[in-house]
Formats: sequence, structure tokens, C-alpha cells
Amino acid sequence: MRLGFICLACSSLAVAGIWVWLGLPVPMPHAPLAPGEKLYCLSYAPFRDGQTPFNPATHVSAAQIDDDLSRLAKITDCVRTYSVEFGQDQVAAIAKKHGLKVLQGIWLSDDAAKNHLNVETGIKIANEYPDVVRALIVGNEVLLRGNMSADDLAAAIRDVKSRVKVAVTYADVWEYWLKNPQIAAATDFVTIHILPYWEDFPIPAERAAVHVDQIRKHVMAALPGKEVVIGEVGWPSEGRMREGALPSPANQARVIQDVLALAKRENYRVNVIEAFDQPWKRGLEGTVGGYWGLLDAATRDYKFVWGQPVSNHPQWKWQGAGGVAFVLLVFAAAFAARRGETAPRLWLAVSANAIAGGSLIGWSVADVVPQSFSAGGWLRSLALVAAAFASPLVLSAATMRGEAVPAFFRVIGPKSAHAQDALSLAAGTLLIATMLLALQSALGLVFDPRYRDFPFAPLTAAVAPFLTHRLVVKRPVGARGAAEIAAATLLALSVPYILFNETFANWQSLWLCAVVAALAFTLARARDAQN
Repeated sequence: MRLGFICLACSSLAVAGIWVWLGLPVPMPHAPLAPGEKLYCLSYAPFRDGQTPFNPATHVSAAQIDDDLSRLAKITDCVRTYSVEFGQDQVAAIAKKHGLKVLQGIWLSDDAAKNHLNVETGIKIANEYPDVVRALIVGNEVLLRGNMSADDLAAAIRDVKSRVKVAVTYADVWEYWLKNPQIAAATDFVTIHILPYWEDFPIPAERAAVHVDQIRKHVMAALPGKEVVIGEVGWPSEGRMREGALPSPANQARVIQDVLALAKRENYRVNVIEAFDQPWKRGLEGTVGGYWGLLDAATRDYKFVWGQPVSNHPQWKWQGAGGVAFVLLVFAAAFAARRGETAPRLWLAVSANAIAGGSLIGWSVADVVPQSFSAGGWLRSLALVAAAFASPLVLSAATMRGEAVPAFFRVIGPKSAHAQDALSLAAGTLLIATMLLALQSALGLVFDPRYRDFPFAPLTAAVAPFLTHRLVVKRPVGARGAAEIAAATLLALSVPYILFNETFANWQSLWLCAVVAALAFTLARARDAQN
């Protein structure tokens, strides 16, 4: 009993210490802008509260745009828009009220009729507000998407240019300017997108600014005589790693400030992507697509302050307190299940379960909203959190009682074969659920990995108790289950593919693969517990 209380105290201190460490603010470089100085320009999409351009009925009100621009006028001289649809044709007039300039976008696609309407509206805006519109951007990443040929796009740009007095450009990923020099000849200046996170070979945050500068100089050398403006540069604050490129609040703040400081020294213009988080983009690009904003989508507050330290877990105090409370729950389950004297190894196993769960349950809960953008996504996220919550409790109790985890067929097979003990049945059910969630995650990262997250936090909290139970509780003498062996084999085979596909620079992948391997080991050692 005394050892149990000592383990409880140590586990609580460990969880509290882990969350203090996780919450430590990351130092930032000196502010790239002087007091009162503003950004050259900032990408702006007005959608919020479930609004999406995928819905033709979407129309953003003037009052909503006015509210947004009143906030943005404090940090930028200009906003870049991408379309004149969905109420965005009102931006220039409202921007004038707030003293803002506009890089007015005209969205082009493979729909010729809609293109004609958008072009005419864009021209009208430019001619009506020539003192507001800095330039018309005729098309955004049209060549990247393959919506138009380069020759047709160049012709559209020349047509617009002949009918307005403002500057005219086109915006695309930097490689497409090099592949299609005729586009540069049709524009007044070149607008390139450089997103280090999305490069074919992703660039880590600490090297992002240097990469941006190198690409800009490379394009300038290839297209002499043209000013090269960076039309998009930024970094996501949420989402999955791509090789060594980690989305996080601190990395977002660091990359943007590094790029702005370098641009100021080298005297070139940068448009930062983007103003507000756009959760609807998660349907296109996964979690990471919705979190490129300098301001939060829900609160409309700034995520960081220039030059100030940034925590990657700003709610760490609440998460740490919740983690310590979870440790108490785990030990309460263990104390309730114990029978007489308890071997030290069992208390150590419970401590491991409590530390894993207490350290990761808050992280798991925090990931639910960002990573859930469909009915299936919500179901998966909530199931992961449920497994992360229940597994340490149930398996700690089973460990203290010395109860074996039953074979799958004793949970989902014929009723006559079902495990009779409620605790064993709960443990077996949890193992099946955890196995299915792990398989879904692992196979998704094998067959369709680009936009998938790594659910390392909830899976660790769910898998660790099964591993500790397998190590400290005597295995029953029985046959191995075919289902368990099949699942273990699939999980084990997925690990090397994920590792090499994501590279060893991706610690999220390494962590998840370790957890998947641990579950495969646990399943492979499973034996049938006879009634």
C-alpha cells in the first residue's frame, strides 16, 4: 500500500514536470518590424463559422469583411484577395474605408463562362478603385492545377492589362514561372509562391528563410528585368510533420519573422499567407491546410506577438492539471482492484500507465478539434481519445488483479466462448478497438499518407498499458489467435514503409511507428485465456 502511494506521488510529479517542460515558451528573434511598422501585404480570405467557397450559396456580408479589415489594418498596409466571388467583390470598397490597399485576385479555373464573369468584375473593381488596388492578380496557381494552358493564360493576362491602369500580375508556385517564361513576359511583375513546408523536399523551419531567399534569387536570375514579389510565404501552426518540417505555433512565428527580417534587409516585398485560419481548407489539405493564419479562426485573436516567446502548448497549465487528475484516476482504479499484497512490478506498471495517460490525454483532447473536419474524422478522433482514456484505467485494474486479456474470439465470437469476467471483457474489447484504430492509422499512412496526421499521442496512451500488462502479468497457456497474428503482421509490415517514406527526420512518424511496433509485439504474444 505504501509503495502504491509513493508511485502515485512520483507519477503525479512526473506528469506535472512533463507539462511544465512542454509548455515552456520558445524564444523568438528580435521583432522584424519597428514599432508602428506594418506588413507589406497579407493574404485574406473572409470565410468563417462554417462558410466555404465549396458552397455556391455562400455570401460574406459587408459587415463581416469590415470587422476583419478593422483588425487587419492594425498590422498590415494591404490585403491580398483571391477571388471576386462570394461577396469578396466588396473588399476594395471596405479596404478604402480602413486605409488599406488591395492586391485584387481574379480566380480562373477551367470554367470559361465563370472566368469571363470574374475577369469583368475584377476589371470593374480596378477601374473604380485605382487608388486602392495595388495590382490585379489574374489567376492563382492555374498552371499548378492544370486548369489552363500557359498560352491561354498569357492571353487572358494581356487582355486584362490592356483594359486597366493598375499593374497586372499572375501568382503561382515558383517552379511554374521557370517552366513558362511567356507568363512573365505578359505581366508587369512576377509573383511567386514559396512555401517551404510544401516543397517536394520539405525544408525545416530553421532553414526556411534562407530557402526563400535562395529561391527568390534563382527566379530573378532566370527572369531578368522583372521584379520578383513573394506572393505567398508562411508556415502552419497545426498538422502533421513532412520529413523535418514541423507545424507548430513557435515554428510559425519563427519562420514568418525570419523571412520578414531577411526581406527587410534585402529590400524585397513579401505577402504573408495568411490573415485568419481557414478550417474549410482541411478538406483539401488535411489538418495543416486550416492553420496558416496569423489570427485564430474562432477567437479572431493574434497567435503571437512580434519578438515575444511562443509556447507550443499555450493551455499547458490546464492540460497539466488534467493530467495529474488522470493519474489520480488511474491509481484509484488500481487501488480498487488490488487484492492483498501487491508485487512492486505491478505498481511500476501502473505508474507507467498513469504517466503515459496523464502526459498525453490533454494533448490528445487538444488535437480533436483541429484534426476533425468530417463525420468520419470526428468519429475517429473521439474514438482515439476514448481509447486513450479508458485503456490506462481498465488495464491498470486488470494488472493489479492479474487478469489476462482474453483472445479476440472470447469477445466477439460465439456467446458460449465469451469471457465471463467483466474486467477481462472490457480489456479485450479495448484491445480490439485499439488494434482497429492503429490499423486504420498505419494503413492510411501506407496507402494515402500525404494529408494524414500521426495520432501518436492517443495511441501511445492506449497501447502502453497493454504492453506493460503483457510484460508483468503471466501469460495464459493457450493457442495464439489467428486474428491477433494477422493484425500484428499487418502492423509490423507497415512500420518500415512508413519509416522510410516519412524519413527519419520526422519524429512524429518515428514515435507512431514505435507505438505500432509495440502493439504488434503485444498482439503477437497474445494467448487464449481459457474460461
